Amino acid sequence: MARNTERLHLTLERIRKLQPPPGNQATYAFDDDPKQLCVRTTPAGAKSFVYAGKLSGTPLRITIGSTNVWNLDDAREEARRLQTLIDKGIDPRELEREKAAAKAAEIAAKEAEQAATDGKKQYTLKALCCAYCDHLKAKGKTDSARQARSILNVHVFEAFPDIATLPASEIDSDHAATMIRKVIEQGKERTAGVLRSYLSAAFNAARKARFDAKLPSELIAYGVKDNPAEIIATIAVQRGNRTLNAEELKTYLAALSDTNLSDQALKLALFSGGQRMAQLLRAKASDYDQETQTLRLWDSKGRRTTPREHLLPLAPKAAAIVEKLIERAHSLEAARTKKEDREAVHSKLWLFSSSGKTQLVDTTPGKRAAEICKTMKGEAFDLRDIRRTCETMLAGLKINKDTRGQLLSHGLSGVQAAHYDRWEYIAEKRAALAAWEQRLDAIANGKKPSTRRK
Repeated sequence: MARNTERLHLTLERIRKLQPPPGNQATYAFDDDPKQLCVRTTPAGAKSFVYAGKLSGTPLRITIGSTNVWNLDDAREEARRLQTLIDKGIDPRELEREKAAAKAAEIAAKEAEQAATDGKKQYTLKALCCAYCDHLKAKGKTDSARQARSILNVHVFEAFPDIATLPASEIDSDHAATMIRKVIEQGKERTAGVLRSYLSAAFNAARKARFDAKLPSELIAYGVKDNPAEIIATIAVQRGNRTLNAEELKTYLAALSDTNLSDQALKLALFSGGQRMAQLLRAKASDYDQETQTLRLWDSKGRRTTPREHLLPLAPKAAAIVEKLIERAHSLEAARTKKEDREAVHSKLWLFSSSGKTQLVDTTPGKRAAEICKTMKGEAFDLRDIRRTCETMLAGLKINKDTRGQLLSHGLSGVQAAHYDRWEYIAEKRAALAAWEQRLDAIANGKKPSTRRK
Protein backbone atom coordinates (compact mmCIF):
# COMPACT_ATOMS: atom_id res chain seq x y z
CA MET A 1 0.00 0.00 0.00
CA ALA A 2 1.59 3.30 -1.06
CA ARG A 3 1.34 5.99 1.59
CA ASN A 4 2.69 9.41 2.48
CA THR A 5 5.59 9.22 4.89
CA GLU A 6 4.40 12.01 7.10
CA ARG A 7 1.10 12.45 8.78
CA LEU A 8 -0.94 15.49 7.94
CA HIS A 9 -3.63 17.26 9.75
CA LEU A 10 -6.20 16.66 7.05
CA THR A 11 -8.19 19.63 5.88
CA LEU A 12 -10.65 19.99 3.04
CA GLU A 13 -8.10 22.00 1.08
CA ARG A 14 -5.37 19.37 1.54
CA ILE A 15 -7.74 16.62 0.53
CA ARG A 16 -8.71 18.62 -2.57
CA LYS A 17 -5.06 19.00 -3.57
CA LEU A 18 -4.28 15.26 -3.35
CA GLN A 19 -3.26 14.13 -6.84
CA PRO A 20 -3.89 10.73 -8.47
CA PRO A 21 -0.79 8.59 -8.14
CA PRO A 22 1.15 7.33 -11.14
CA GLY A 23 1.00 3.64 -11.89
CA ASN A 24 -1.80 1.41 -10.73
CA GLN A 25 -1.63 1.62 -6.93
CA ALA A 26 -3.61 3.94 -4.69
CA THR A 27 -1.94 6.26 -2.22
CA TYR A 28 -3.01 6.97 1.35
CA ALA A 29 -2.70 10.29 3.20
CA PHE A 30 -3.01 9.75 6.99
CA ASP A 31 -4.54 12.14 9.46
CA ASP A 32 -2.81 13.00 12.71
CA ASP A 33 -5.96 12.70 14.82
CA PRO A 34 -7.23 10.12 14.76
CA LYS A 35 -4.22 8.32 13.39
CA GLN A 36 -6.37 5.53 11.97
CA LEU A 37 -8.10 7.85 9.47
CA CYS A 38 -6.68 8.31 6.00
CA VAL A 39 -7.72 9.37 2.54
CA ARG A 40 -7.20 6.89 -0.27
CA THR A 41 -6.63 8.30 -3.72
CA THR A 42 -6.85 5.96 -6.69
CA PRO A 43 -5.09 6.35 -10.05
CA ALA A 44 -8.49 7.29 -11.47
CA GLY A 45 -8.70 10.18 -9.01
CA ALA A 46 -11.43 8.75 -6.71
CA LYS A 47 -10.93 9.77 -3.05
CA SER A 48 -12.36 7.93 -0.03
CA PHE A 49 -12.04 8.10 3.73
CA VAL A 50 -10.60 4.83 5.07
CA TYR A 51 -10.10 3.43 8.55
CA ALA A 52 -6.63 1.85 8.77
CA GLY A 53 -5.91 0.05 12.02
CA LYS A 54 -5.12 -3.39 13.41
CA LEU A 55 -7.23 -6.19 14.83
CA SER A 56 -5.30 -8.64 17.00
CA GLY A 57 -2.11 -7.49 15.28
CA THR A 58 -3.51 -7.95 11.78
CA PRO A 59 -3.87 -4.89 9.55
CA LEU A 60 -7.49 -3.95 9.01
CA ARG A 61 -8.83 -1.62 6.32
CA ILE A 62 -12.45 -0.47 6.28
CA THR A 63 -13.74 2.00 3.71
CA ILE A 64 -15.81 4.71 5.39
CA GLY A 65 -17.01 6.44 2.24
CA SER A 66 -16.33 8.89 -0.56
CA THR A 67 -14.95 12.30 0.31
CA ASN A 68 -17.71 13.71 -1.88
CA VAL A 69 -20.31 12.23 0.48
CA TRP A 70 -18.71 12.25 3.92
CA ASN A 71 -17.54 15.43 5.55
CA LEU A 72 -14.23 15.40 7.40
CA ASP A 73 -15.62 15.68 10.94
CA ASP A 74 -18.03 12.77 10.42
CA ALA A 75 -15.25 10.66 8.93
CA ARG A 76 -13.05 11.31 11.99
CA GLU A 77 -15.96 10.39 14.29
CA GLU A 78 -16.53 7.16 12.36
CA ALA A 79 -12.84 6.26 12.57
CA ARG A 80 -12.90 6.77 16.35
CA ARG A 81 -16.03 4.61 16.61
CA LEU A 82 -14.42 1.79 14.70
CA GLN A 83 -11.29 2.00 16.85
CA THR A 84 -13.41 1.85 20.01
CA LEU A 85 -15.03 -1.37 18.79
CA ILE A 86 -11.65 -2.89 18.03
CA ASP A 87 -10.35 -1.89 21.46
CA LYS A 88 -13.27 -3.91 22.88
CA GLY A 89 -12.32 -6.92 20.78
CA ILE A 90 -15.24 -6.47 18.37
CA ASP A 91 -14.67 -6.91 14.67
CA PRO A 92 -16.65 -4.06 12.99
CA ARG A 93 -17.05 -6.15 9.85
CA GLU A 94 -18.88 -8.89 11.75
CA LEU A 95 -21.04 -6.28 13.40
CA GLU A 96 -21.95 -4.84 9.99
CA ARG A 97 -22.71 -8.30 8.65
CA GLU A 98 -25.06 -8.93 11.58
CA LYS A 99 -26.75 -5.60 10.99
CA ALA A 100 -27.11 -6.35 7.28
CA ALA A 101 -28.57 -9.77 8.05
CA ALA A 102 -31.02 -8.25 10.55
CA LYS A 103 -32.01 -5.62 8.00
CA ALA A 104 -32.50 -8.23 5.32
CA ALA A 105 -34.64 -10.30 7.70
CA GLU A 106 -36.70 -7.23 8.53
CA ILE A 107 -37.23 -6.46 4.85
CA ALA A 108 -38.12 -10.08 4.15
CA ALA A 109 -40.64 -10.06 6.99
CA LYS A 110 -42.22 -6.87 5.69
CA GLU A 111 -42.36 -8.30 2.17
CA ALA A 112 -43.95 -11.50 3.48
CA GLU A 113 -46.48 -9.46 5.42
CA GLN A 114 -47.26 -7.37 2.36
CA ALA A 115 -47.54 -10.50 0.22
CA ALA A 116 -49.97 -11.98 2.72
CA THR A 117 -51.99 -8.76 2.65
CA ASP A 118 -51.95 -8.69 -1.14
CA GLY A 119 -52.89 -12.37 -1.18
CA LYS A 120 -55.90 -11.68 0.99
CA LYS A 121 -56.98 -8.98 -1.41
CA GLN A 122 -56.34 -11.12 -4.48
CA TYR A 123 -57.37 -14.63 -3.42
CA THR A 124 -60.89 -13.86 -2.27
CA LEU A 125 -64.02 -16.00 -2.32
CA LYS A 126 -65.17 -14.12 -5.41
CA ALA A 127 -61.86 -14.75 -7.18
CA LEU A 128 -62.00 -18.45 -6.28
CA CYS A 129 -65.55 -18.79 -7.61
CA CYS A 130 -64.58 -17.03 -10.85
CA ALA A 131 -61.49 -19.24 -11.22
CA TYR A 132 -63.67 -22.32 -10.74
CA CYS A 133 -66.12 -21.09 -13.41
CA ASP A 134 -63.17 -20.58 -15.77
CA HIS A 135 -62.07 -24.14 -14.99
CA LEU A 136 -65.53 -25.47 -15.91
CA LYS A 137 -65.46 -23.54 -19.18
CA ALA A 138 -61.95 -24.81 -20.00
CA LYS A 139 -63.22 -28.37 -19.52
CA GLY A 140 -65.96 -27.75 -22.07
CA LYS A 141 -68.68 -27.38 -19.42
CA THR A 142 -69.94 -24.16 -20.98
CA ASP A 143 -73.50 -24.46 -19.71
CA SER A 144 -72.41 -25.31 -16.18
CA ALA A 145 -69.89 -22.47 -16.19
CA ARG A 146 -72.53 -20.01 -17.31
CA GLN A 147 -75.07 -21.23 -14.76
CA ALA A 148 -72.51 -21.22 -11.95
CA ARG A 149 -71.35 -17.71 -12.77
CA SER A 150 -74.94 -16.45 -12.86
CA ILE A 151 -75.97 -18.03 -9.54
CA LEU A 152 -72.77 -17.02 -7.75
CA ASN A 153 -73.00 -13.48 -9.07
CA VAL A 154 -76.59 -13.00 -7.83
CA HIS A 155 -76.52 -14.95 -4.57
CA VAL A 156 -72.91 -14.39 -3.43
CA PHE A 157 -71.17 -11.44 -5.08
CA GLU A 158 -74.18 -9.10 -5.10
CA ALA A 159 -76.06 -10.43 -2.07
CA PHE A 160 -73.03 -10.72 0.24
CA PRO A 161 -70.23 -8.40 -1.02
CA ASP A 162 -68.55 -8.36 2.42
CA ILE A 163 -68.25 -12.16 2.41
CA ALA A 164 -67.32 -12.30 -1.28
CA THR A 165 -64.28 -10.07 -0.69
CA LEU A 166 -62.96 -12.12 2.23
CA PRO A 167 -59.94 -14.39 1.59
CA ALA A 168 -61.20 -17.76 0.40
CA SER A 169 -59.07 -19.46 3.06
CA GLU A 170 -60.98 -17.57 5.78
CA ILE A 171 -64.46 -18.54 4.62
CA ASP A 172 -66.06 -20.83 7.19
CA SER A 173 -69.24 -22.89 7.37
CA ASP A 174 -71.15 -20.04 9.01
CA HIS A 175 -70.46 -17.85 5.98
CA ALA A 176 -71.59 -20.58 3.60
CA ALA A 177 -74.71 -21.34 5.65
CA THR A 178 -75.66 -17.65 5.76
CA MET A 179 -75.56 -17.34 1.99
CA ILE A 180 -77.43 -20.56 1.31
CA ARG A 181 -80.05 -19.92 3.99
CA LYS A 182 -81.00 -16.58 2.45
CA VAL A 183 -81.76 -18.26 -0.88
CA ILE A 184 -83.94 -20.85 0.89
CA GLU A 185 -85.79 -18.09 2.74
CA GLN A 186 -86.59 -16.55 -0.64
CA GLY A 187 -88.41 -19.77 -1.52
CA LYS A 188 -85.77 -20.84 -4.04
CA GLU A 189 -84.87 -24.28 -2.72
CA ARG A 190 -83.66 -25.61 -6.04
CA THR A 191 -81.38 -22.59 -6.50
CA ALA A 192 -80.13 -22.97 -2.93
CA GLY A 193 -79.21 -26.58 -3.63
CA VAL A 194 -77.37 -25.60 -6.81
CA LEU A 195 -75.57 -22.79 -4.96
CA ARG A 196 -74.42 -25.22 -2.27
CA SER A 197 -73.16 -27.62 -4.94
CA TYR A 198 -71.15 -24.97 -6.77
CA LEU A 199 -69.63 -23.56 -3.57
CA SER A 200 -68.69 -27.06 -2.44
CA ALA A 201 -67.21 -27.91 -5.83
CA ALA A 202 -65.14 -24.70 -5.94
CA PHE A 203 -63.66 -25.28 -2.47
CA ASN A 204 -63.02 -28.96 -3.19
CA ALA A 205 -61.14 -28.03 -6.36
CA ALA A 206 -58.98 -25.51 -4.47
CA ARG A 207 -58.39 -27.95 -1.62
CA LYS A 208 -57.29 -30.78 -3.93
CA ALA A 209 -55.34 -28.67 -6.45
CA ARG A 210 -51.96 -29.35 -4.77
CA PHE A 211 -52.40 -33.09 -5.22
CA ASP A 212 -54.33 -33.32 -8.50
CA ALA A 213 -52.42 -32.39 -11.64
CA LYS A 214 -55.67 -32.17 -13.61
CA LEU A 215 -56.78 -29.18 -11.56
CA PRO A 216 -55.48 -25.65 -12.36
CA SER A 217 -52.28 -24.86 -10.46
CA GLU A 218 -53.49 -21.29 -9.79
CA LEU A 219 -56.04 -22.72 -7.34
CA ILE A 220 -53.17 -23.68 -5.01
CA ALA A 221 -52.49 -20.03 -4.19
CA TYR A 222 -55.86 -19.69 -2.44
CA GLY A 223 -54.51 -21.76 0.45
CA VAL A 224 -57.80 -23.59 0.99
CA LYS A 225 -57.51 -26.47 3.46
CA ASP A 226 -61.17 -27.18 4.20
CA ASN A 227 -64.51 -27.16 2.41
CA PRO A 228 -66.88 -24.90 4.41
CA ALA A 229 -69.93 -26.00 2.37
CA GLU A 230 -69.35 -29.70 2.97
CA ILE A 231 -70.96 -29.77 6.43
CA ILE A 232 -74.12 -28.07 5.16
CA ALA A 233 -76.86 -30.62 4.55
CA THR A 234 -77.78 -31.23 0.93
CA ILE A 235 -81.07 -29.67 -0.04
CA ALA A 236 -83.61 -32.14 -1.30
CA VAL A 237 -85.62 -30.66 -4.13
CA GLN A 238 -88.93 -32.14 -5.14
CA ARG A 239 -88.93 -33.35 -8.70
CA GLY A 240 -91.14 -31.37 -11.01
CA ASN A 241 -94.32 -33.01 -12.20
CA ARG A 242 -95.92 -30.18 -14.16
CA THR A 243 -96.99 -31.09 -17.68
CA LEU A 244 -99.12 -29.08 -20.05
CA ASN A 245 -102.33 -30.60 -21.30
CA ALA A 246 -103.31 -30.49 -24.97
CA GLU A 247 -105.32 -27.29 -24.59
CA GLU A 248 -102.47 -25.51 -22.79
CA LEU A 249 -99.97 -26.70 -25.38
CA LYS A 250 -102.27 -25.44 -28.15
CA THR A 251 -102.35 -21.98 -26.53
CA TYR A 252 -98.59 -22.06 -26.04
CA LEU A 253 -98.04 -22.99 -29.71
CA ALA A 254 -100.36 -20.24 -30.89
CA ALA A 255 -98.35 -17.65 -28.92
CA LEU A 256 -95.11 -18.49 -30.74
CA SER A 257 -94.52 -16.18 -33.69
CA ASP A 258 -92.49 -16.80 -36.83
CA THR A 259 -90.48 -13.59 -36.49
CA ASN A 260 -89.32 -13.39 -32.87
CA LEU A 261 -85.95 -15.14 -32.46
CA SER A 262 -86.74 -16.43 -28.97
CA ASP A 263 -90.06 -17.75 -30.24
CA GLN A 264 -88.24 -19.62 -32.98
CA ALA A 265 -85.92 -21.16 -30.40
CA LEU A 266 -88.90 -22.22 -28.29
CA LYS A 267 -90.68 -23.60 -31.34
CA LEU A 268 -87.64 -25.59 -32.52
CA ALA A 269 -87.13 -26.99 -29.01
CA LEU A 270 -90.74 -28.13 -29.02
CA PHE A 271 -90.87 -29.55 -32.56
CA SER A 272 -87.57 -31.39 -32.02
CA GLY A 273 -89.08 -33.32 -29.12
CA GLY A 274 -88.15 -31.10 -26.15
CA GLN A 275 -84.42 -30.50 -26.63
CA ARG A 276 -82.38 -28.64 -24.02
CA MET A 277 -82.37 -24.96 -24.89
CA ALA A 278 -78.68 -24.42 -24.12
CA GLN A 279 -77.71 -27.10 -26.64
CA LEU A 280 -79.95 -25.70 -29.36
CA LEU A 281 -78.57 -22.18 -28.93
CA ARG A 282 -75.00 -23.42 -29.46
CA ALA A 283 -75.87 -24.86 -32.88
CA LYS A 284 -74.32 -23.31 -35.99
CA ALA A 285 -75.31 -23.41 -39.64
CA SER A 286 -72.61 -26.00 -40.27
CA ASP A 287 -74.29 -28.35 -37.78
CA TYR A 288 -77.22 -28.87 -40.14
CA ASP A 289 -77.14 -31.36 -43.02
CA GLN A 290 -79.78 -30.14 -45.45
CA GLU A 291 -79.69 -33.31 -47.53
CA THR A 292 -80.69 -35.54 -44.63
CA GLN A 293 -82.38 -32.74 -42.64
CA THR A 294 -80.30 -33.72 -39.62
CA LEU A 295 -79.23 -31.25 -36.94
CA ARG A 296 -76.16 -32.01 -34.87
CA LEU A 297 -76.08 -30.84 -31.26
CA TRP A 298 -73.33 -31.27 -28.67
CA ASP A 299 -74.31 -32.55 -25.24
CA SER A 300 -71.78 -31.61 -22.56
CA LYS A 301 -74.13 -32.21 -19.64
CA GLY A 302 -72.99 -34.36 -16.70
CA ARG A 303 -69.48 -35.64 -16.07
CA ARG A 304 -68.44 -35.96 -19.70
CA THR A 305 -64.92 -34.68 -20.40
CA THR A 306 -65.84 -34.06 -24.05
CA PRO A 307 -69.30 -33.19 -25.44
CA ARG A 308 -71.30 -36.05 -26.88
CA GLU A 309 -72.56 -35.75 -30.46
CA HIS A 310 -76.35 -35.74 -30.48
CA LEU A 311 -78.00 -36.15 -33.92
CA LEU A 312 -81.58 -35.09 -34.60
CA PRO A 313 -83.16 -36.25 -37.89
CA LEU A 314 -85.78 -33.52 -38.04
CA ALA A 315 -89.32 -33.81 -39.34
CA PRO A 316 -90.46 -31.27 -41.99
CA LYS A 317 -91.62 -28.40 -39.77
CA ALA A 318 -88.56 -28.46 -37.53
CA ALA A 319 -86.32 -28.70 -40.60
CA ALA A 320 -88.09 -25.69 -42.12
CA ILE A 321 -87.40 -23.66 -38.97
CA VAL A 322 -83.69 -24.50 -39.12
CA GLU A 323 -83.42 -23.69 -42.82
CA LYS A 324 -85.13 -20.35 -42.28
CA LEU A 325 -82.71 -19.61 -39.43
CA ILE A 326 -79.75 -20.41 -41.68
CA GLU A 327 -81.05 -17.99 -44.32
CA ARG A 328 -81.46 -15.33 -41.64
CA ALA A 329 -77.91 -15.93 -40.37
CA HIS A 330 -76.47 -15.54 -43.87
CA SER A 331 -78.44 -12.32 -44.36
CA LEU A 332 -77.02 -10.89 -41.14
CA GLU A 333 -73.50 -11.83 -42.18
CA ALA A 334 -73.94 -10.40 -45.68
CA ALA A 335 -75.00 -7.11 -44.12
CA ARG A 336 -71.84 -7.03 -42.00
CA THR A 337 -69.22 -8.11 -44.53
CA LYS A 338 -68.81 -9.49 -48.03
CA LYS A 339 -65.14 -10.37 -47.84
CA GLU A 340 -65.40 -14.04 -46.85
CA ASP A 341 -66.79 -16.69 -49.17
CA ARG A 342 -70.10 -18.32 -48.28
CA GLU A 343 -68.65 -21.72 -47.34
CA ALA A 344 -66.11 -20.26 -44.92
CA VAL A 345 -68.74 -18.04 -43.33
CA HIS A 346 -71.24 -20.91 -43.11
CA SER A 347 -69.17 -22.77 -40.50
CA LYS A 348 -69.14 -19.73 -38.20
CA LEU A 349 -72.78 -18.69 -38.27
CA TRP A 350 -74.93 -19.13 -35.19
CA LEU A 351 -78.48 -20.34 -35.81
CA PHE A 352 -79.66 -18.13 -32.97
CA SER A 353 -77.97 -14.73 -32.85
CA SER A 354 -79.43 -11.24 -32.63
CA SER A 355 -76.49 -9.58 -34.37
CA GLY A 356 -74.74 -12.50 -36.03
CA LYS A 357 -71.66 -12.07 -33.83
CA THR A 358 -72.60 -14.07 -30.74
CA GLN A 359 -75.18 -16.68 -29.84
CA LEU A 360 -78.45 -15.70 -28.21
CA VAL A 361 -78.14 -15.64 -24.40
CA ASP A 362 -79.53 -18.96 -23.17
CA THR A 363 -81.79 -17.33 -20.55
CA THR A 364 -83.63 -15.20 -23.14
CA PRO A 365 -85.97 -17.93 -24.49
CA GLY A 366 -86.78 -18.95 -20.91
CA LYS A 367 -87.86 -15.39 -20.14
CA ARG A 368 -90.02 -15.39 -23.25
CA ALA A 369 -91.66 -18.66 -22.16
CA ALA A 370 -92.35 -17.07 -18.77
CA GLU A 371 -94.08 -14.13 -20.53
CA ILE A 372 -96.30 -16.53 -22.47
CA CYS A 373 -97.04 -18.43 -19.27
CA LYS A 374 -98.29 -15.25 -17.59
CA THR A 375 -100.65 -14.44 -20.45
CA MET A 376 -102.16 -17.94 -20.19
CA LYS A 377 -103.13 -17.21 -16.54
CA GLY A 378 -102.94 -20.84 -15.50
CA GLU A 379 -100.52 -22.94 -13.47
CA ALA A 380 -96.97 -21.71 -13.93
CA PHE A 381 -94.56 -23.65 -16.14
CA ASP A 382 -91.02 -23.29 -17.45
CA LEU A 383 -88.79 -24.88 -20.09
CA ARG A 384 -88.22 -27.99 -17.96
CA ASP A 385 -91.97 -28.48 -17.83
CA ILE A 386 -92.18 -28.13 -21.62
CA ARG A 387 -89.47 -30.78 -21.98
CA ARG A 388 -91.33 -33.02 -19.53
CA THR A 389 -94.55 -32.49 -21.48
CA CYS A 390 -92.85 -33.55 -24.71
CA GLU A 391 -91.54 -36.78 -23.26
CA THR A 392 -94.83 -37.57 -21.57
CA MET A 393 -96.73 -37.09 -24.82
CA LEU A 394 -94.10 -39.07 -26.74
CA ALA A 395 -94.69 -41.92 -24.30
CA GLY A 396 -98.40 -41.54 -25.03
CA LEU A 397 -97.56 -42.10 -28.70
CA LYS A 398 -96.00 -45.44 -27.69
CA ILE A 399 -92.47 -44.24 -28.38
CA ASN A 400 -90.41 -46.62 -26.27
CA LYS A 401 -88.19 -45.52 -23.42
CA ASP A 402 -84.88 -46.27 -25.17
CA THR A 403 -85.82 -44.19 -28.20
CA ARG A 404 -87.03 -41.34 -25.99
CA GLY A 405 -83.75 -41.44 -24.09
CA GLN A 406 -81.77 -41.22 -27.33
CA LEU A 407 -84.03 -38.50 -28.71
CA LEU A 408 -83.78 -36.31 -25.63
CA SER A 409 -80.12 -37.21 -24.89
CA HIS A 410 -80.83 -38.31 -21.35
CA GLY A 411 -78.00 -39.53 -19.13
CA LEU A 412 -76.69 -42.24 -21.41
CA SER A 413 -74.18 -43.86 -19.09
CA GLY A 414 -73.16 -47.28 -17.89
CA VAL A 415 -70.77 -49.73 -19.51
CA GLN A 416 -73.10 -50.61 -22.35
CA ALA A 417 -73.84 -47.03 -23.39
CA ALA A 418 -70.32 -45.75 -22.76
CA HIS A 419 -68.31 -48.46 -24.50
CA TYR A 420 -70.41 -50.77 -26.65
CA ASP A 421 -73.65 -49.30 -27.97
CA ARG A 422 -72.62 -47.22 -30.98
CA TRP A 423 -75.97 -47.38 -32.81
CA GLU A 424 -77.16 -43.84 -33.53
CA TYR A 425 -80.91 -44.69 -33.51
CA ILE A 426 -81.37 -42.39 -36.52
CA ALA A 427 -84.34 -44.30 -37.98
CA GLU A 428 -86.04 -44.58 -34.60
CA LYS A 429 -85.56 -40.90 -33.83
CA ARG A 430 -86.75 -39.85 -37.29
CA ALA A 431 -89.93 -41.90 -36.93
CA ALA A 432 -90.51 -40.54 -33.43
CA LEU A 433 -90.13 -36.91 -34.52
CA ALA A 434 -92.40 -37.44 -37.52
CA ALA A 435 -95.09 -38.87 -35.21
CA TRP A 436 -94.49 -36.00 -32.78
CA GLU A 437 -95.03 -33.34 -35.45
CA GLN A 438 -98.28 -35.03 -36.42
CA ARG A 439 -99.34 -34.93 -32.79
CA LEU A 440 -98.50 -31.23 -32.53
CA ASP A 441 -100.46 -30.54 -35.71
CA ALA A 442 -103.43 -32.34 -34.22
CA ILE A 443 -103.13 -30.31 -31.01
CA ALA A 444 -102.85 -27.03 -32.92
CA ASN A 445 -106.01 -27.94 -34.87
CA GLY A 446 -107.89 -29.11 -31.80
CA LYS A 447 -107.97 -32.78 -32.84
CA LYS A 448 -107.84 -35.69 -30.43
CA PRO A 449 -104.65 -37.80 -30.36
CA SER A 450 -104.28 -41.05 -32.21
CA THR A 451 -102.01 -43.71 -30.73
CA ARG A 452 -99.16 -45.27 -32.62
CA ARG A 453 -97.50 -48.57 -31.90
CA LYS A 454 -93.80 -49.03 -32.40
